[in-house]
Amino acid sequence: MAGTVYIGLGSNLGDRQAHLWAAVAALGEHPSIRVVKVSSFYETAPLGASDQPMYLNAVAAVETSLSAMELLAVVQAIERRLGRVRDGHWRPRTIDLDILLYGDQIIQTSELTLPHPQMHLRSFVLRGLCELDGKAIHPVLGLTAERLYERLKGRDFAPDPSRPQLISVAGLIGVGKTTLAARLAECLGGKLIAEKYDDNPYLADVYAGHKEMALDSELFFLSSSATQLHRDRLMAGVCYVSDYVFDKAMIYASSWLEADDLAAYKKHYDRVVQQVAEPALVIYLCDSVAACLERIHRRNRPYEQRIEPAFLAGQQSKYDALYADWTSCPLIRLTAAECVEMEQVKTFAEQVRHYLAI
Repeated sequence: MAGTVYIGLGSNLGDRQAHLWAAVAALGEHPSIRVVKVSSFYETAPLGASDQPMYLNAVAAVETSLSAMELLAVVQAIERRLGRVRDGHWRPRTIDLDILLYGDQIIQTSELTLPHPQMHLRSFVLRGLCELDGKAIHPVLGLTAERLYERLKGRDFAPDPSRPQLISVAGLIGVGKTTLAARLAECLGGKLIAEKYDDNPYLADVYAGHKEMALDSELFFLSSSATQLHRDRLMAGVCYVSDYVFDKAMIYASSWLEADDLAAYKKHYDRVVQQVAEPALVIYLCDSVAACLERIHRRNRPYEQRIEPAFLAGQQSKYDALYADWTSCPLIRLTAAECVEMEQVKTFAEQVRHYLAI
């Protein structure tokens, strides 16, 4: 016995619910398979091609004495019996059965990859799996279904090699974004994009209390970031790691600028944001305000020494609000303690690789 095996079910043609129940019944009728439990049915939008009907999805937990390859043959036979026609990727189908997890086995052949290579990117899979057993471990990523589900905010994703593979590291000043970004770029063979804060001629004056320079300072950062992350500069399929997320521009502008200047800034922001490459993955690096302040004082950049705890706390609240409903791409929350040593970063980089088309 392999322990618990999880099978994903989907249908978007005909009587979808009947197809799912027929597939469950067919699994249970096999002498070497016992259906333990079936999740609720969830309606989801099609992934990939949008010009097709909505899907109904579920996950079944089964026990079986069949090998993974024998089970694959059984589920494919059930698909054929229920009218599945294989006529291309992302096509409508009466029934789709995917082996998600086969105990803790890791298999990679031309016929079968386990765990399912896309399950960590699909909320419609992880939602059902969490309902059955949120503590189920993904044997490659080493994380629970619950934690993987949290990263998607209810959305479904697929790696897209036609886009730049941009990883954006976000977080407070002093949290360690640049160090992590540089290490990830090294591990992944990617290119580091570092924010040009030392080139900003207005920044020191702003931190010194000269608020009349704040708009110039924020426009400098906006122009610099928009240039660095312009979609025409970043190549499709190439891995980039930035030590900031472009969306933080409005976090800082709203902190520094008065209403009139903020309105003027917003006009510039709205013009350039459409030209910026969207990240394939955001990493939200977190630590306490006290720990960030300690790093700020230790690295001893003169203009940063005036930063107060209240300022960082306010920034943290704004970052938390930004990422509370983030759905543009997968979002990984990482604590600073999880990436102190290079070995930790190497392990994390292998996780990150599974979210990219590289």
